Amino acid sequence: IFKFLGAISVDLGKDRIKPYLPTILTPLYRELNSTYAEQDPTLKNLAQEIIELLKKLVGLEVFSLAFSSVQKQANQKRAMRKKQRALQTVANPDIAARRKIKRHKNKAETRKRKIELLRPTYKAKRPRSHSLKDLAMVE
Repeated sequence: IFKFLGAISVDLGKDRIKPYLPTILTPLYRELNSTYAEQDPTLKNLAQEIIELLKKLVGLEVFSLAFSSVQKQANQKRAMRKKQRALQTVANPDIAARRKIKRHKNKAETRKRKIELLRPTYKAKRPRSHSLKDLAMVE
């Protein structure tokens, strides 16, 4: 898709690409700023190359304006999701508690897995199932 975006940009040219610049930059920006553990470095390099191509094509000033608008929009979405998560904690405490229990359970599993990797002779006890029954609130 990134190669396609680059080809379309070159094909459209400087003047006709300007209205579509934020749309093209959105996935490129997302790829450059992603923090996934299993990230493909070739994809990141390709995104960087296409950004450089767009910079040369439309000029630094136009590119900077479009890139900053994409950046601002991404930050607003991130803040909105964070706000909704905080509001959900207040509005639905049972769902929030279930999510918190699940997160702590996953954290413990990860810790056990890391210990097993570091010390192969050590075997941590693991729960038998991962059903919703395990995550139920005990009153």
